[in-house]
Amino acid sequence: MLHTEPATRLRTDYNRIAYLAWKSGNPVYITKNGRLDLIAMNANAFENRHLVIKLSSIVLESEIERLKGTGAYGPEEVENMLKANARS
Repeated sequence: MLHTEPATRLRTDYNRIAYLAWKSGNPVYITKNGRLDLIAMNANAFENRHLVIKLSSIVLESEIERLKGTGAYGPEEVENMLKANARS
């Protein structure tokens, strides 16, 4: 469910905005003068989203290398590389 709140509510009822973000796991869109201004989300959801983007980038790079005919790795090598990249 999409949550949109005015900026004044962020100032006057921060706890409600934080609750919406934590409960849903989705961003809460903050508007100012009727226009999108900020996006608030809980820290865990942000970190998870960042990790998904990072891992997707690794998979895309690997697929490009595969299509070029280079960079073939075994399952254990791939698992080790993913673990190393997830830590960095």
